[in-house]
Amino acid sequence: MKITRIEVFRANLPLKRPFRISLGVVEVTDTVFVRLHGEDGLYGMGEANPIAQIVGETMGTVLAGADLCARLLIGGEAHDIHGHVARLRAALPHNTTCRSAFDMALYDLLGKRADLPLYALLGGPKCKVVTDNTVGIDTPEVMTQQAVEFRDRGFSVIKIKLGTTLAEDLARIAAIRQAVGPEVKLRIDANQGWSRVVAREVLSLLAAFDIQYCEQPVKAWDIDGLAAVSADSPIPIMADEALFDNHDAVALLRINACSYFNIKLAKSAGIHTALQINAVAEAAGIPCMVGCMSETRLALSAAAHLVSARRNIVFADLDSADKLRDDPVVGGITYGKGGTISLPNEPGIGADIDTDYLLGLERFEVST
Repeated sequence: MKITRIEVFRANLPLKRPFRISLGVVEVTDTVFVRLHGEDGLYGMGEANPIAQIVGETMGTVLAGADLCARLLIGGEAHDIHGHVARLRAALPHNTTCRSAFDMALYDLLGKRADLPLYALLGGPKCKVVTDNTVGIDTPEVMTQQAVEFRDRGFSVIKIKLGTTLAEDLARIAAIRQAVGPEVKLRIDANQGWSRVVAREVLSLLAAFDIQYCEQPVKAWDIDGLAAVSADSPIPIMADEALFDNHDAVALLRINACSYFNIKLAKSAGIHTALQINAVAEAAGIPCMVGCMSETRLALSAAAHLVSARRNIVFADLDSADKLRDDPVVGGITYGKGGTISLPNEPGIGADIDTDYLLGLERFEVST
């Protein structure tokens, strides 16, 4: 089956409230939707959600890259995901988020042709998936209030964004732990906000608050520093911004840089490379998490299928749709009490974007 037409849509989705991490503040998320048509009338959907401080891409670069990606894929065999991924990577080696939308759409289309939901297409079962919910950086009082709201909604795991000063971060966690009680699991994420010295000191002090793990305490380029902090830390360390692909995974493993990997489709350029990262991790005994940027339930549905399909992926951080003011997605995952995610049974990803919503978006297309 040939790819006959590719549509690209530009969307801007406001958040319910500004969301701050150590790298910056997000108030409106820029998202690109891709619709990839086959000659049999089926189509696959994908989503690219760039956060420049993490992936180095903007809406402008994603749209420009999407035009090139579409021209490279048009007329090709839809099922040749391995070949398409290689061609896209050769053309745009650093534009992982842009490429992720096309990768996702290819898998969605293949699942629809096979009449299988994505988790089954990937050879996995339909499993229970549970996500945390994330508190952005603010004053200890505001962050504590949000954490209590999540606990009262039934979330058993809460992720706390940190990465400012030692005193401020310590005050945040102390206040949140006291307010939510000992039963709620706490995860922390510094988003590269600390130096090696500060990271060691903060982590040693935060260990008293029963922290499940810490994501990316130091700069992404400093994998030696990540390894040094990991070796000294009483809290397990998870690599995030230091991990984009399977080659990064090997480099991190060689120096024992961390205990866990955080895979994000926007960093890995989609499902194909995400599977390779997990395979490397599983071979080395490193459990994984699948995380998110600020995507809608479309991309989150693809990510949840991946979590369900691979036993080595033991954590999920798929809460971004809960932070969006609007939800243009039809079908897809649904959130239940306590962060439980229910997967759709429809073929492929099982999620689409509302037709009327798409009609109102800026778009372009490439066809044979």
